[in-house]
Amino acid sequence: MGRQLGLWGASLRSVRQYRRTAAIIAAGVLGAAGLVGVTAPAASAATPADVAVRLQMSSFGSMVVDSEHQRVFVADNWTENSTYSGNILVYDFEGRRIGLINNYFTTSGMALSADSSTLYVADVSTVTSYDTQTLKSTATTYVDSGRRCSRAAAFSGGSLWYTYAPDAYEGSCATYTRNLVSVRGGSVAGGGWTGAGPLSLEAVPQAPNKLVVAQSLNAAASNPYLTVIDTTDGSSVRGPERRFAAADGSGALNTKDTALSPDGTKVAVADANYPGGTRLLNADDLSDAATGYQALPDGAKSTAVAFSGDGKYIARGAAASGSTPDLLIQPADPDQGGTPLEFAFEGDLDGNSVVPEGLAWSADGSRLFAVTTDGVYGRWLHIVTPPAEQYDSRFGTGLTQSPSAAVVGEPLGLRGKLEFDGTAPATPGQVTAVRKDADGTTELAPVKVAADGSFTVLDVPDRVGEATYTVSYLGDLTHRPATDITKTVQVGKAGSKITLSAPAEASKEAGVEITGTFEAGGPALSAGTSLKVRRTDRLGTGELTSVTVGADGTFRIKDLPRTTKTVTYEVSWAGDDLHEGATASAAVIVGR
Repeated sequence: MGRQLGLWGASLRSVRQYRRTAAIIAAGVLGAAGLVGVTAPAASAATPADVAVRLQMSSFGSMVVDSEHQRVFVADNWTENSTYSGNILVYDFEGRRIGLINNYFTTSGMALSADSSTLYVADVSTVTSYDTQTLKSTATTYVDSGRRCSRAAAFSGGSLWYTYAPDAYEGSCATYTRNLVSVRGGSVAGGGWTGAGPLSLEAVPQAPNKLVVAQSLNAAASNPYLTVIDTTDGSSVRGPERRFAAADGSGALNTKDTALSPDGTKVAVADANYPGGTRLLNADDLSDAATGYQALPDGAKSTAVAFSGDGKYIARGAAASGSTPDLLIQPADPDQGGTPLEFAFEGDLDGNSVVPEGLAWSADGSRLFAVTTDGVYGRWLHIVTPPAEQYDSRFGTGLTQSPSAAVVGEPLGLRGKLEFDGTAPATPGQVTAVRKDADGTTELAPVKVAADGSFTVLDVPDRVGEATYTVSYLGDLTHRPATDITKTVQVGKAGSKITLSAPAEASKEAGVEITGTFEAGGPALSAGTSLKVRRTDRLGTGELTSVTVGADGTFRIKDLPRTTKTVTYEVSWAGDDLHEGATASAAVIVGR
């Protein structure tokens, strides 16, 4: 079986960076942990492998992963067309096609028995059982002679559950009422639950008695529901139920996929109408989880969602154009943070979006299977093998500041260094920082980490007093987040300076003219700063008319001395809340 995954954090703009065209890739096995510098060769780092297989099908019905036998079943589906048979392509975990099931009618839903021995295939008319090893049919149950609408399927509580639209007519499937029923021991039983339009079903073997049912958004259901059903021993007891539209009708679910966490405590919903893309709900009452996932990238619409078998990770699929990511992989617990591992599928070799319900994991989390489409007839199966190991990272030294005396309104640099256990990151990541002072908390711009692990956080503090900086590293492709590092800085007032240019000698009759400049660091001062002028001579000291500083920082003083001999002129500025004051003086010998 596969390897346990760790926290991922690299932002990978395109899977093509990691594809190997000559062979199937598996993530490399990393060596024994030991402290290394991030300058270690990038080739030694495990990178995520993406095997892409062009599917010989023109539509997508569903996908099931059989981890026991390492097989992936992908079903073709021609919705609302009963004249085509439903091919089910069978692949191994390396992407090689190993079989084909030619189901009699068009296939839409599939489910796997709890022991992985039986594949249940729900088509427009029947539910057929296939042996997962021989791929031979073992039983067929006819459930709907209408042969019109697709159906969903899931295995829960020891029973197969599926939906069907009895006696539906051609073209009505988008709004026709579906019934939820179960098959147990060859007997068909009504589940008692219905809904206008298609219903999607979700169940996981780790939480064997829960079934998530989501109604589609359609013309007959403008405020569709989401519910969880208790299926213990084949029962059908509805638990929590929720509709999401506000009083004005906005905010209704547009469900493309649902996922139940292996421990049965969380439900994730790929909601194409939700601004964040993926809703995270508490399964016991379908309330919003305390912390949700970060929003999908701008321009991406949610299409699929899946938890890994150990519950540690979640994959989120989307439809996006260009280099915008279509697939994000990240910790299932949003409180763990970290930057998602991102894939952007871009066209002829990849598809350009993940299809609805097009994500599934192997039970051990060593592989993620994703079906993509080009929006026309092309379909691809991607087998993503994330890195196998996870190591620690840390801030190796404290933060040092430059300059040593922080000044309000002037640049301040905080230097530090990251260290990594195990294999160095193939691509250095970034650190984030916040400043907390009397005004609150301010987020600073993220900073790239250099090849040697060093970084410099830059800031321009905007108030005098104590400021505490916290620097964080959220992890990378193969490393856990580092413990935050902090530094408290005393931010002082910015300096100011007055420079005078005065003649050495002057006459009492002609007067004295002094020019000067005024400079203030830090935050800019308002125009028209006023400076005090004092004159001291042998008759005493007195204050002259204040002088106004021009836009270019210059000023001019003109005076008719009242006596001869040495006259001293002092120019001063008292300062303000953000600036220190300044004083300058000049002595002039005055003759007659």
